[in-house]
Amino acid sequence: MRTQKVQVIKRSDGWTVLAPVTDRGEAIGLLEMLLPAEPAAQALREIVRTAHALAFVVIANRRHTDLFEWGQRTTPFTLSAEIQRRLLPGSFTCEASAFTLSGWLEPAASIGGDTFDYSLGRDVLHFSVTDAMGHGVGSALTATLGVGSLRNTRRRSAGLVEQADAANAAIAEHAGVRGSYVTAVLGRLYLRNGVCALLNAGHVPPLLVRGGDAQPVSLPGNFPLGMFAEAEYRHEEITLQPGDRLVVVTDGVLERNAAGLDLPAVLRSIGDLHPREAVRALADAVLEVAGPSLADDATLLILDWYGGHQRGRRASAGADVERASAALTD
Repeated sequence: MRTQKVQVIKRSDGWTVLAPVTDRGEAIGLLEMLLPAEPAAQALREIVRTAHALAFVVIANRRHTDLFEWGQRTTPFTLSAEIQRRLLPGSFTCEASAFTLSGWLEPAASIGGDTFDYSLGRDVLHFSVTDAMGHGVGSALTATLGVGSLRNTRRRSAGLVEQADAANAAIAEHAGVRGSYVTAVLGRLYLRNGVCALLNAGHVPPLLVRGGDAQPVSLPGNFPLGMFAEAEYRHEEITLQPGDRLVVVTDGVLERNAAGLDLPAVLRSIGDLHPREAVRALADAVLEVAGPSLADDATLLILDWYGGHQRGRRASAGADVERASAALTD
């Protein structure tokens, strides 16, 4: 799964082939095949293509059934967790020629209203990380208002400030709990030149990892969405350089039980990991110091910028193997 390469394993009774089932870097699973004889190179190529085709079969068919959801769940969801799950994007990872993005949500025992979202256009990438006040169903409903409004304005080609204004008004007017609000980081990355517009609405500042050094991005201060109906919002632009990594987290990564986590050090230690593995490694680090049950959701979004939007994406069976993580060693 890490290397996104087919593996052939000799067994006492034959051969096992493991092929990653992946689309645009999103690791969906593994295709396991048991063969009586060692497969030839041509057979392996056909297996790899079949695994990639299976990814599209899963993506298409999970729209019509709960079977895939059942297969992924190890414990029953609460109502608030079910609502929160529906707010997340259909794929947690997206690879393109100029960038790779991956998100992860490690839920608290009582859902804390975290979400992340993204949308890829022809020449622009939209992304957001949000954290609704409170816990449980009320928090999930507030998060629904925020995410729904942001998606609505984004799909009408509104800018970041317009998105924030609309979400602020919607939460202030419609939230069921008085005083409800949502903190957020909204982003719009222009793929032609690496210019990234960022808006911080009362959220943990995003981190920019450049040359192994992780520093918070200085952005104009804004009130959380929904806190004050008359609030005004400002954004700032930064220019990403090839090799940069932008990291956005929620306060669950930094809350008091996770105070022992040296976030810059962890980010340096996972710098060579594909974002798909990096978000999970970071979540594991949070759980190690604050788990096993978190007091608040911990949500992570990692964006790697490569530049070169003009060139084609080099992919094999749904993944860019050159950018994949190295294999684990004993």
